[in-house]
Amino acid sequence: MNYLKPLLPFLFGIGILLCTNTLAQLSLINGILQILLFGAVVLYPIWKTNTLSYVDIGWPWGLVVIGVVTLLLGKGYHWRVWIISGLYIFMGLRMGMGAILLWSKGILQKELPRYRYQRIRWERKGKTNTQLAMQIDASVQGLANASYLCLPAFIVGSNSSPAFSILEIIGLGIWLASFIFESIADQQKLGFLKKMKAENLRNKVCEVGLWKYTRHPNYFGEWMVWNALIIIAIPSWLAMRSLEHLLLWILLGIGLIFVSVLLYQTLVYLTGAKPAEYFSLQKRPDYQSYTERVNMFFPGLPKR
Repeated sequence: MNYLKPLLPFLFGIGILLCTNTLAQLSLINGILQILLFGAVVLYPIWKTNTLSYVDIGWPWGLVVIGVVTLLLGKGYHWRVWIISGLYIFMGLRMGMGAILLWSKGILQKELPRYRYQRIRWERKGKTNTQLAMQIDASVQGLANASYLCLPAFIVGSNSSPAFSILEIIGLGIWLASFIFESIADQQKLGFLKKMKAENLRNKVCEVGLWKYTRHPNYFGEWMVWNALIIIAIPSWLAMRSLEHLLLWILLGIGLIFVSVLLYQTLVYLTGAKPAEYFSLQKRPDYQSYTERVNMFFPGLPKR
C-alpha cells in the first residue's frame, strides 16, 4: 500500500471526471490515450532500461494528446476551443520535441539527476523495490495528465458562450508573460553555460539576469503558466454550474486549485528545485552562498 498510495488522488480525480455530464466523454478518451502513450514510451522503456528519465518524453506528449482531444471533441465556442487547445499543443510540443532531441543524443538513456534524487527519496521511505517504485512514479505522471492537468482544457473547451470574459483575457496575458519569463530564463542559462564552456570553467553558479532574483526562474515561469490556465478556466467553470450536480461542480473547482498545488509541489520538491539543489550543493563550491542570498522559487531582491 505504501507504493500505491501516490496513485489514489489521481484515480479519485479521474473518477470525478467520469461522473460529470459535460466532461465524461473527453475524459474517457483522454484516459485511454494517456494509458496507451505512457505504456509504450514510458513504462515499457523504464522496465527494459531501469531508467526513469523516459517520463520526460511521455509527460509533454501527454499534453499534446489533451490539446488534440479538446480540439477534436470540445463542444464549446470554436475560438475558445482553438485557443485552449493551441496552448496545450504548443506547451507539449515545445517540451516534447526537446525530450526527443535529448533522447536522440543518448541523454535520456542515462538517469537524470532529478530522477536519481527520486531513488534517494524512496530509500528514505523504505521503498526497496526500485522497479515497482519507478513504475508507480511514472504512472502517477500519466494519471496526472488523465485527471487534473486536463481540467483547464476540458472545462474551457466545453464553454459554448461566444462572449469572452475579462478574466480569460487577463489569464491569456499572464500566460504569455509567464512563457516569456520562462523562455528568457532558459536562454540566459544556456548563454551562461556556453560562456563557461568557452572559458573552460566548470561548476560555476549561474547568477545572471533573472537568476539573480530567483534560483529557479524557469520553474517559477512554468508554474505561472499553469496558474494562467487556471485563471482562463474560471469563467467556464462558473458557467458549468447549471449543467453539473453541485457536489461535482465544487469538486471540479477544487480540482482546478489542486492543479496549482500539484505543479508547485512537483516543481519545488519532487522533480524541480530541491532535487537540482541537492546535487548543486555537492559540486558547486559557491552554491551555498547563492542559496543564502537569492530566493529559491519566488522572485525577490537578493539579500546582502
